[in-house]
Amino acid sequence: MRVRPFNASALTLACLLALSTFSADPVQAQQPARSAQPRFRSNAPVTLNFVNADIEAVSRAMSAMIDQPILVDPRVKGSITVYSEQPIPVREAWLNYLASLRGLGFALVDSNGLLKVVPEAEAKLQTGTVVVGPTEQRGDQVLTQVFRLNHENPNNLVAVLRPLISPNNTINANPGTSSLVITDYADNLARLGRIIAALDQPTATEVDVIPLQHAVAADVAALVQKIGEGAATAAPGVPGATAATSIVADARSNSLIVRAANPARLATIRGLVARLDRPSDGPAGSIYVVHLKNADATKLASVLRAAFGGGSGSGASSGPSATSATTSPMTPQAGGAIAGSQSAAAATPVAASAQPSTGGFIQADPATNSLIITAAEPLYRQMRVVIDQLDGRRAQVFVESMIVEMDAQKAAEFGFQWQGLLGNKGDGAGLALGTNFGSGANNIINLSSTTSLANVNVGANVNGLNLGLLTRVNGIYTLGALARFLETVSGTNILSTPNLVALDNEEAKIVVGQNVPFVTGSFTNTGASSATVNPFQTVERKDVGLTLRVKPQIGEGGVVRMTVYQENSAVVSASARDTNGPTTTKSSIETTVVVDDGAIMVLGGQLKDQFDDGESKVPLLGDIPLVGGLFRSENRKRAKSNLLVFLRPVVIRDAQTAQSLTVDRYESIRALQKNAQPASGIVMPNTEPVMLPPLGPAPAPVPAPIPK
Repeated sequence: MRVRPFNASALTLACLLALSTFSADPVQAQQPARSAQPRFRSNAPVTLNFVNADIEAVSRAMSAMIDQPILVDPRVKGSITVYSEQPIPVREAWLNYLASLRGLGFALVDSNGLLKVVPEAEAKLQTGTVVVGPTEQRGDQVLTQVFRLNHENPNNLVAVLRPLISPNNTINANPGTSSLVITDYADNLARLGRIIAALDQPTATEVDVIPLQHAVAADVAALVQKIGEGAATAAPGVPGATAATSIVADARSNSLIVRAANPARLATIRGLVARLDRPSDGPAGSIYVVHLKNADATKLASVLRAAFGGGSGSGASSGPSATSATTSPMTPQAGGAIAGSQSAAAATPVAASAQPSTGGFIQADPATNSLIITAAEPLYRQMRVVIDQLDGRRAQVFVESMIVEMDAQKAAEFGFQWQGLLGNKGDGAGLALGTNFGSGANNIINLSSTTSLANVNVGANVNGLNLGLLTRVNGIYTLGALARFLETVSGTNILSTPNLVALDNEEAKIVVGQNVPFVTGSFTNTGASSATVNPFQTVERKDVGLTLRVKPQIGEGGVVRMTVYQENSAVVSASARDTNGPTTTKSSIETTVVVDDGAIMVLGGQLKDQFDDGESKVPLLGDIPLVGGLFRSENRKRAKSNLLVFLRPVVIRDAQTAQSLTVDRYESIRALQKNAQPASGIVMPNTEPVMLPPLGPAPAPVPAPIPK
C-alpha cells in the first residue's frame, strides 16, 4: 500500500470511511463516555493514512473513533503523521495516535471524561485521572497513580525511581502514609509498579520467640547479638545487615525475641542458641558472677538476701557499706571539726570504700561492682530475672532553685538641740539651759566636748544636713545649737540560684558560703602555782551561707516528689569584743512537695512590713505649735522585707537530655565571660582573661595497639 499525503478533502473522506466501519448507533454516538478508559464503538479494523496532517483535524477523527470528545489546547500546533500499512484494531490505532503525540512533545490527559491534548510540561497539572493501586490503562496517556508501600521507606525509593521518569513529570513521597505519588505516562507507570513491587520487600523476618530451658536469656542475648553483629559486618555488599538483626531478652519468660535480616540468618541464630542452651556441667551449687551495669552491688546483695531469704541469717553480718559514713537524710549538719581549718563535710570522703559483704549465698564485690551467687541453676535463673529488673539505668533530676530576697528601708530624722549659759563674767553663779536628744555623735553634749579652737568641725560624725551655732565661753568655742535634717532610703535585692543534679532516690547537697569558727570552750590556768600556763580554746566551725539539700523521687508521668531542706544564713556581727562569738541570721525551709517535670513551685517565704516611730521632746514646750520644734526631735522608719523560695525540677532520663542541658549552661557561662572582658587600651592592654574552651565533637576513640 502506497502512502500519499492528504489534503483537507482527503482527510474528510478518510474520516467518513472510518465512521462507516463502526456499528452505527446515532444515540450512543452523540453521548460521550465519562470514563477514564476510552470506550471504542467497534472492534472492526481500520486503516490509518494521516501524513503531515493537522493535529486538530486528526484529533477530531480519533474522537469519532472512540466516541469521546477530544479538546486540543491552543498552544498545540503542527502536523502529525499516523498511518498503518495494514488494517489494525481501533485500540491499536488509538495507541499509535498517543505515541505520535508524545513524539511531538504533546500529551493527552483525561479531565472528568474530557480528553485534552496539551503540551507535555502542562500534563502533570491538568490530568484529572488519579489511580490508587493497579490499573488497566496503557499507552501514552498521562496519569497520576498512588503506590502504597508496606515495608520500604518511600524516601529511599524516590532516588531510585526519579531517573526512570520523564523530566516533565513528577514523583513525590509521603512518609506519613508510606506512599508514593507519581505522575507519568500509563505505560511507564506500569513498569514503575513492577519495580516498586520488587523493591517493597521486608528487610527482616517476622519476629520469632526462642524459649530457653537452661541458660539465662539476658546472658545469651548479649552473646548472640555480638556474634550476629560481627557476622553481618563481615558480609560484603549487605549494607544495614547489622541493624536488621536484633535480639531482645524477655526476663519474665526467659526467652529471646529475634528478628533477623533473612530466614537464613534466623536459622543460624536458632542453631547457635540451641547449642548454648545446655544444662550446666558443674555441681548442684555452682558459683555465678553477675556484673552489674547500674545498681550498687553492696545494696543489691542485701536486697536479694532479704528477698530470697536463703542467707538472711548470715547476711546480717555483712561488712560496712558506703552508706555507713553518711548521715541521715535531710538532717542539717553542724560541721563538727574541732580546732581545724576544714568542716567535717569537707574532711569526710565523698563515699567511704565499701568492704566485700560476707555471709549468705549472695556476696558483693564493690571493687568490680559484681555479685557472686552460690546457688543451684533454677534458683540462679530466678534471681537473674530480679537482678535484670533492678539493674536498670536510674533517672536523674536537675533541680533549679531561686531564692529572691528584697529589702527596702526608709528613715527620716528631724531634731533641734541647743544649750546656753546665762550670767555675766565674774558672777559667782549662773544659769545653764539646753536640750539634748539622741546618743553618741547625735547628741549636742557629746559634740561640744570634742569641739575646741583647734578643731571646730560641726557634724563631722553626724549624717544628713547639720546646722550648728558656735559660742565662745572663757576663750573656748563650744557648740551652742544644732539642727539635724536626715532622710535615708536603702534597699537590697538578692537573687541566689543554686542548682544541682541528684540521682533518683538519692540525696544531693550544695553549700555556698563561709566556714565560720565558733568558740565552744576555753581554759586558763588562774592559780598561783609556778607551773607552766597552757591556756587553750576549743573551736567549732559551722557553714554559714546558702545550703540546699534535696532528695528527689520520680513518679509516674514525670511527677517528682522531693524532700527539700533549704537554709540561708549570714553573719551579722563578728566583733572581737563579742565574747560569745559572732551572731548569725538564719532562714530555713524543710518540706516535702510534689512537682511536675519542668514546673515551678514556690516553697515558701516571708513578707514583712515594719514601721517604727519615735519622738523625744521637752514636756509642754515641745507641744507648742511652730515654736515647739525647737524643743523636740522626731524619727520615723519603715522597713519591708520579702523572701521567697522557688523550685523547678527537670527529669533527665537519657544521655541526650543531660548533654543538651550541659551544653546550654556551658554556652551561657562562655557568653558571660566573653561579655565581661575588659576593653583593650594603650595604657592597659587586654591580657586575655582565661575563658572556657568551646565545646566540640567528642574525640574519636583511639584503637588499642595490636600485640605483636
